[in-house]
Amino acid sequence: MLSTPFDQPTVIRDATVNDAAQLIVLMRMLAEYEGYAVRFVITNDELINRGLAMNAPAQFKAWVAAIDRTLLGYAIVYTIPFTFDLRPTIVLKELFVVDSEHRNGYGRQLFSAVNQYAQSINARLLRWQVLPNNDSAKRFYRSLGRSKDSQWESWSLDLDSTNSRCFTPCSR
Repeated sequence: MLSTPFDQPTVIRDATVNDAAQLIVLMRMLAEYEGYAVRFVITNDELINRGLAMNAPAQFKAWVAAIDRTLLGYAIVYTIPFTFDLRPTIVLKELFVVDSEHRNGYGRQLFSAVNQYAQSINARLLRWQVLPNNDSAKRFYRSLGRSKDSQWESWSLDLDSTNSRCFTPCSR
């Protein structure tokens, strides 16, 4: 546990069903920052059903930074079960800490929880993406001794776009 300026214990812990409503608020804050808020459709029920419910297979794992019952940040990962070496890869999908708490170490603690989890399942690789203009995230990851992956580029196909339906060269 970490002590805050107000001597309230800060805990990094697994997210639970009881965190869903606050987690959605933080996720929406990240969506606004990253520019996809208009497409953000996650609901409390979906968040619970897809990963926080104890009685269903989880599609993700999440940790929160909390003081008492107030969430200050979170990390969400999903697992690629195996690649060429038959070991899992962990994808850090989201790591977010509210602006006012950036200097309190919660990001480091959340990243540490993710790293410990990855090691506990014998993952070979932990991957994540950073927006090109998110200099504060880049500084954060560099401060952890991490560096940009120079071997791979991120590519995508928006399956909702018209061009995704073309299996041969499409004319525009």
